Amino acid sequence: MFRVVIPARHASSRLPGKPLLSLAGKPMLQWVHDAALRSRATTVVIATDDARIEAVARGFGADVQMTAATHASGTDRIAEVARSRGWAASDVVVNLQGDEPLMPHALVDQVAQLLLDHPGDDMATLAAPLNDAGAFADRNVVKLVADGEGRALYFSRAPIPCDRDDKAGVPSGARRHIGLYAYRAGALQRLAALPPAPLELLEKLEQLRALEHGHAIAIIQTQVRHHGIDTPEQYAAFVKRCGRLQ
Repeated sequence: MFRVVIPARHASSRLPGKPLLSLAGKPMLQWVHDAALRSRATTVVIATDDARIEAVARGFGADVQMTAATHASGTDRIAEVARSRGWAASDVVVNLQGDEPLMPHALVDQVAQLLLDHPGDDMATLAAPLNDAGAFADRNVVKLVADGEGRALYFSRAPIPCDRDDKAGVPSGARRHIGLYAYRAGALQRLAALPPAPLELLEKLEQLRALEHGHAIAIIQTQVRHHGIDTPEQYAAFVKRCGRLQ
């Protein structure tokens, strides 16, 4: 059993208001919500601090919780939901970000099952093979490296692992991070109680808070390809694929 929380905020430095942008006739956030409903989750909640998002989400029938406007990250927003609803420390909670309209529901199930199968870990997330040199160099594409037991060592916007001999191409075994997380609710509360960590602030990657404080993050590789929408160019490309260029 697991739950899904979809954190959604209106502010975005690269694409303001993106949860409400229209994609093939419905808001991006509804695409994400529909994927969550197709998963095996027992509960799906949209967490926001914005009345516009709340109104739209309630309009398509979502369970919505208004949260504080002071949260620095989606992790903090999800922690408020889990705390206010009294979820048990052992409950598995999936963070499905509101800008992932193409996220397959199978991946939601996969990341939740990964954490359920690894009771000693605090979090779980996914990775995919990375072979494209442009994506490897792109700071909008988060890369990761893991240890021999499949636990995360580091996440970065920089190209990692780095080939010291500077050989051409992408190093063998390079992987991109898929921004989908599962947490144990107890670990989620501990993380939210911590201040943002130096590496988290530097890279603008909230999962680094967990690593800097010694939380174990299980990683599993998937072959499923998907991309979030973070920029106007990515949004335009998605709309074009839907045949609704605006």
